[in-house]
Amino acid sequence: MEQVRLGTIGSGVIVRSVLDNVVKTEGIALEAVYSRSSEKAEALASQYGCRKTYTDLDLFLSDDRINTVYIAIPNLLHYEYTKKALLAGKNVITEKPFTTKEEHARELAALAKKRGLFLVEAAPTSFLPNYKILKEELAKIGRIRLVISNYSQYSSRYDAVLRGEKPAIFDPDYAGGCLMDINFYNVLLNVLLFGKPASARYMANRCPGLSDTSGVMVMQYDGFVSTNAGAKDTWGVNFFQIEGEKGYIYIENGSNGIQSVRTVTKTGDETFNEQPVPDRWYYEVREITAMMLSGDLDAAYARLDSTIDTVSVIENSRKDAGILFPGD
Repeated sequence: MEQVRLGTIGSGVIVRSVLDNVVKTEGIALEAVYSRSSEKAEALASQYGCRKTYTDLDLFLSDDRINTVYIAIPNLLHYEYTKKALLAGKNVITEKPFTTKEEHARELAALAKKRGLFLVEAAPTSFLPNYKILKEELAKIGRIRLVISNYSQYSSRYDAVLRGEKPAIFDPDYAGGCLMDINFYNVLLNVLLFGKPASARYMANRCPGLSDTSGVMVMQYDGFVSTNAGAKDTWGVNFFQIEGEKGYIYIENGSNGIQSVRTVTKTGDETFNEQPVPDRWYYEVREITAMMLSGDLDAAYARLDSTIDTVSVIENSRKDAGILFPGD
């Protein structure tokens, strides 16, 4: 592939976060914008110097100039739109959370492999330079015994909840909720570092008729337990701490962004940060583009293993907590 020619589906804030970095990255360019609203499509396209917009999905997917589709729409629609894009012969970058069901994630992965297409979840964590440092530092703290994390970010939409409204971000009909958004990053980092847990349980705070607004995920591994709090109805100090028999690792500002990595042992105290650009999407766009331009399908497919395991952990634990989505 000589250039990633991107078509976007969705027009929310996160799309702009990605496109802000597309325009800074060599080898990738915005080719077209799709939205059911012509006004939203034209506004987004105009902002990034793109001349081509669509309100018809079939026409959008039949555009031969588009070789990669970026999907950033409500969670419940990820599976449907990703499948349509793959069947149309497009490489796909699907915003997190990848799907709501493990069986859908496995189906999409198998379809991408059968057709020789790239399929990547757009979650910056594993693309970050500091993530690679974190993995290398783990050996220094010995056998892991405890993981504790918090990621709390008060949502402006929670004010609407307090007024008795039902915003989509908390609506189970759209697969909304804190676990599918904020606490997702904690679960993902655990799975990336330690694999799929032996068991997981989610204890949630909920409002009538809504998904979770906050909660705690407890993941049991062989020899240690990981406790992860996430909230969209509070705010606090965000962090991710891994405690071993020989020391601990502290991740500044939590799992979403891995702002720095501090390793403390009986013989040393070092802090690492190889992310001079604070924007985490910069690294995501850069690394995905490089992977696709090099044609490294194996690397893309290897990442899908962690994606599927994360979907599985979240699906099973939310169902156990009584958080059900359409199709469950």
